[in-house]
Amino acid sequence: MGWSVALACANSGGDPGAVFRPGLEPDARAGLDLARRLYPAAAIEPTGETVLDFALWPYEDEVFIGAYPGGLAVCDRRLFQLDDGARRVADMIATELPNADCGVLVLHDRVSACWFRWYTKGHLVRDVYVTGEDGVVVDQGERLPAEAPFWKTIDRGAPDVPLPFTPEEFGLELARACLFGRELTGRGDDGFLPLELPLRRFRLA
Repeated sequence: MGWSVALACANSGGDPGAVFRPGLEPDARAGLDLARRLYPAAAIEPTGETVLDFALWPYEDEVFIGAYPGGLAVCDRRLFQLDDGARRVADMIATELPNADCGVLVLHDRVSACWFRWYTKGHLVRDVYVTGEDGVVVDQGERLPAEAPFWKTIDRGAPDVPLPFTPEEFGLELARACLFGRELTGRGDDGFLPLELPLRRFRLA
């Protein structure tokens, strides 16, 4: 299965597995307020609720937002552009919750690449972009513990082209360790499955 993901996920509790849990309901008003700040020139139309499984790769005229106690999830196609606009969106989401950790993950099932940014208390501390074709394109900041197994052969002197791991495996492991505290497709002992996380959908006009 190939994954297409344009997701930013923040939590102010330190443990994503405790913040993202069963029974969460997205705050419609907080979601609408954030959508308006992300798209100040657009008319924002709330169009209901869905789950993360269907929100990971939005159409260009929509954004999905889940605002919860101590947690935030945003699916925004602009993140895929990997440009200054995408970085501005990521930076804005990362500062939405006070003293939060925030991760931004971008994958595409037709592009062998992974972009991941990690923020602590609103400050960017890790920025990494790897592709199957070009190897390591960006490697800035201290590596996160979940990355360690992927870098072993490169750190021993092996070339990064071809990349000795798949960008998708790399990104999904970071999602597990940093964003949700469990695999996207893994239901925990508490019954929570990240792909069932409810989000509000907003259409842009």
